[in-house]
Amino acid sequence: MKLGELLKSYRTEHKLSMDAFCELSDLTKGYISMLEKNEHPKSKKPIVPSYDTIEKIAKGMQISTEDLIDMLDDDQEIQINATPALLSKSPIQTIYDELEPPRQGKVLNYAKRQLDEQENEEETKINEVSEVIRLYSYDYYDHPASAGTGQYLNDVRVERIELPVDVDADFVIPIKGDSMEPDYHDGDLVFIQTSVDLNDGVIGVFNYNGDAYIKQLVIDEDQAYLHSLNPEYKDMPITPDTDFRIIGEVVDLYREK
Repeated sequence: MKLGELLKSYRTEHKLSMDAFCELSDLTKGYISMLEKNEHPKSKKPIVPSYDTIEKIAKGMQISTEDLIDMLDDDQEIQINATPALLSKSPIQTIYDELEPPRQGKVLNYAKRQLDEQENEEETKINEVSEVIRLYSYDYYDHPASAGTGQYLNDVRVERIELPVDVDADFVIPIKGDSMEPDYHDGDLVFIQTSVDLNDGVIGVFNYNGDAYIKQLVIDEDQAYLHSLNPEYKDMPITPDTDFRIIGEVVDLYREK
């Protein structure tokens, strides 16, 4: 239906006079009469309502503007100079409408590919964020294992920390010093699996004469010693007189980026 027909039908159904609908819609009685007759009194041409008029009628009918527009005939004209953004065409739509069908198909195919790429990028970003925010909890000994001159590991406080990596480990400790560079740096966190028996060449944490060290265990035919990866540090021999205990094996490390 045309706007005037809808308006008159609504007033009749709800037994509203023009004066009553004037109060509901903020339109004048004379303009409501013109809309319902759909004829300009001077030019005798059909009335072309503005979007503002449609909004006021929708208000009077107590429905949304969009619902009222959906009820109108497809050929119902609305003043172009009063058309809001939601009714106006985008530049892309305007260009598309001017193209011939074969070229429209090309534009549509390209647009679909662009949309697919955009959705894939958004999904990738979501996955990346999900990976970053997934945290795993570990026991954390706040006293460092020395990659240098030794640190006491007795009576250290155990806390719980969360890290964005999943490692099969019994606890985590920080490293202090540079004796295990270039593989391990001061401030790195190392994941430890407790063990009392380690093989030759394994990196572990050891209690050496009361101090805790992160070193490489080397076992020769004649001797055993703790080896630093940094050549500036001397090997630490393990003898029958050494107070020596294996704390555990280093199975992974975490370094802040």
